[in-house]
Amino acid sequence: MREIEKKVFRSRISVLLTVFIFAAFIPSFIPIFIHKIYKGMYIISAPFLFTVFTLTGIRYVISEGNLYIKIWMFSGGNVRISDIISVKRSYNPLSAPACSLKRLRIDLRKQAKFPLLSPYLLLSPVREQEFIKELKSVNPDIYVCVPYKKGIWRVQDWDI
Repeated sequence: MREIEKKVFRSRISVLLTVFIFAAFIPSFIPIFIHKIYKGMYIISAPFLFTVFTLTGIRYVISEGNLYIKIWMFSGGNVRISDIISVKRSYNPLSAPACSLKRLRIDLRKQAKFPLLSPYLLLSPVREQEFIKELKSVNPDIYVCVPYKKGIWRVQDWDI
């Protein structure tokens, strides 16, 4: 039996986006600590841990000509790689299965919408160039416009 080859890419985690998300919890934690409301700590820690769980579990899987988005063991959807038109750089802050603002915008054909309404995906794989190379190995017609730049705002590939 032929073994199915799959490539897994985890999501890049931006320091700035992580700090911004966790800063939203601070106004809730301050009164709980000041007034020593221990039950409140349990209540607030649940969404905090859920956020950590979600941020660390986003994966992009390329297998059998499809791009699957997974959050730990749950499926976030999939798209056929043959339906991808282009891959471009994006810093769009819209909600997406991406833990960084340095993202790839993957444009899809009009008949292939993900998930049902969006004509594009916003992803942030850690090994971008390898990710794009894998997509192009399945669909060589994909137009790629992703400049690879190092600049003053990029420290060890961290994003602003």
